[in-house]
Amino acid sequence: MTRSPGKPAKRYSQAARLHDVIRLLEARYGATVEELAEECGVTRRTVYRDLEAIGAAGYPLVPERQVDGRVLYRFITGFKNLPPITFSLPELMTLYLCRGQLGFLQGTPFQEDLDAIFGRIRSSLPPRSVAHLERIAEAVAPRFLGVHDYRQQHDILADLREALLKQYRIRLHYTPARREPETYLFDPYTLLFTQGALYLGGYAHNRMALRLFLVDRVQGVELTRERFEVPEDFSPEQLTGGAFGLVNEPPLAIRVRFAAEVAHLVAERIWHPSQRREVDADGSVTLTLEAGGRTEILAWLYAFVPHVEVLAPPELREAFVGGLQTALERHRGAI
Repeated sequence: MTRSPGKPAKRYSQAARLHDVIRLLEARYGATVEELAEECGVTRRTVYRDLEAIGAAGYPLVPERQVDGRVLYRFITGFKNLPPITFSLPELMTLYLCRGQLGFLQGTPFQEDLDAIFGRIRSSLPPRSVAHLERIAEAVAPRFLGVHDYRQQHDILADLREALLKQYRIRLHYTPARREPETYLFDPYTLLFTQGALYLGGYAHNRMALRLFLVDRVQGVELTRERFEVPEDFSPEQLTGGAFGLVNEPPLAIRVRFAAEVAHLVAERIWHPSQRREVDADGSVTLTLEAGGRTEILAWLYAFVPHVEVLAPPELREAFVGGLQTALERHRGAI
């Protein structure tokens, strides 16, 4: 392939040329490979290599096909080449504390990104300060029970990360619990981290509605390279509604009494935004709330057995007692 004849070839380093390409893309809505080759005085093949290097360096570069068939390369709207960021020691401590809460990301591309970030932090600090910060973070690191293992989904998560950053529509291959595999045309809006698990949230075109998918059950991801826009009024709360956890089911009017033995544990937390708390004369606590997701609610209640009583609604009380009776039947021979 020959060089663009419009300008003579520039003799400068790749780093300087990349800087020029980035500057041109930042100054415009976008540019074609031909335009960049003309501006920089290089071949189209060189421009393609430069664009690949810019994307690999972490710049949010996206191709957009125009009506006339041209492909414009541009940065995601709102992106700016940020200057170096500095942190105070208390801010660094907070970063280390937050990192300690993300142990369940082990084996994912997100863990690799964290390692790279903290590697740069370590290289800019005295060894004694690094050791002190890491001791603090280690002391507060949670000990997860039943942690999810995402090592087998490393490549899937890498594709999801690219789709989230560049707002690419995807084909999501998903296997629900105890059901046949399904394929969704899906616009990924966000990842939710909760209870040591990852959930992908966004718009499912097949269902014409917002949906949440447990990443553990994602079998494959295909990037369509077709871009979408996240609605300006979207918020993650729309994915869960009034759910107690993540399962967005019709809300129940719940009333639960916790005995005095565990009342202090219940009173120390906000379990749901709608909750109202009453302290009874005997030291017990009664919670009233409206929330959906019966399975998650029952799991929460069983954690307080035998110091909990479901007062309402009747269907939740019946399900709670039924679960206790089933457990007793399974253990009757051992008593």
